Amino acid sequence: RKCLTLALVFLQLLGGFVRHILQKGKSIRELMEENGVLEGFLRNNEKADPASKYHFNKDAVAYEPIGNYLNAFYLGETSFGTPPQDFLVLCDTGSSNLWVLSTCCRTQACPANHNRFRGQTYTLSYGSDNLTVPLGYDTVTVQNTVVCNQEFGLSENEPIRPFYCSDFDGILGMAYPAMAVGSSPTVMQGILQQGQLSEPIFSFYFSGQPTQQYAGELILGGVDPQLYSGQNTWTPVTQEVYWQFGIEEFAMGNQATGWCSQGCQAIVDTGIFLLAVPQQYMNSFLQATGAQQAQNGDFVVNCNYIQGVPTITFVINGSQVPLPPSAYVFSNNGYYRLGIKATSLPSTSGQPLWILGDVFLKEYYSVYDIANNRVGFAYSA
Repeated sequence: RKCLTLALVFLQLLGGFVRHILQKGKSIRELMEENGVLEGFLRNNEKADPASKYHFNKDAVAYEPIGNYLNAFYLGETSFGTPPQDFLVLCDTGSSNLWVLSTCCRTQACPANHNRFRGQTYTLSYGSDNLTVPLGYDTVTVQNTVVCNQEFGLSENEPIRPFYCSDFDGILGMAYPAMAVGSSPTVMQGILQQGQLSEPIFSFYFSGQPTQQYAGELILGGVDPQLYSGQNTWTPVTQEVYWQFGIEEFAMGNQATGWCSQGCQAIVDTGIFLLAVPQQYMNSFLQATGAQQAQNGDFVVNCNYIQGVPTITFVINGSQVPLPPSAYVFSNNGYYRLGIKATSLPSTSGQPLWILGDVFLKEYYSVYDIANNRVGFAYSA
């Protein structure tokens, strides 16, 4: 009915516009006022999602399907070299370097079922824990996006933990260049410098479905309005290292906690599954949810108290961003476990630091605006 009404109004306006041209009479604004649609048009325009300007022609956007592995990792396929060799990589907003397994890797964490890159390596190396990664240069392809002479690491000595049981062949870091080891451009820098995208922006959608075939998308160069509802809540990046921003308040149920009265910081991290709670608030968090730590380290809730687990709410740039219990409480045959962990890592400002992993991102479509140094969140469709 609404579409029919709009169509009729449009035809009336079109007829009025023709008369206006022929008679040099009333303006379009006057005609819209007469038809009672001007106020609604202006109101809808004011409420338009600011992210709408990033809806581009698909020729300038790369849509990378993401699979969910063991409900713990969201992985996408990336190709390296010429001819291309395909790898499953963890698309990680919590780091900035790109690396994949090398054929030279011989540790237990490099099983034969993982893909390994064959190519020239360079003597420059760096360590991440005990991870040895000499550097190589070659073509990197993400769907229709091709980056020439991209630097990436070739893992030769992976530690057993955490890589032995991991399903991925490497990591595609998507944080800021300041986080990267080495001086060469990150993948996003390479993509933009070589003119592969029309705009410096990317976004993530996680459906929450534990399927390897399709569980979401990484969209390079734009946003997909079909994957979220409502408007984006935008917040400025406070430190251009991680995708980090401020939190003004944190509430449990309808009660503000005051934990962030002096300010908190948060990092959006697609590379971790859980929600990381500042260590100093863990006891209070567990008390409010009725959870206790089990011998295996899980934070569990008795089934008799599960109905009392509250919605938790972050206040971000003046907007409430709630996370219902269904997002952070996992159920398995009557065993209720919280999808949280404690972190003692403070922000560089000394403020308490939250890390928003996949538990959060399954509820919210996230947008990473490089040009304006801001992050956006909208309800996932």
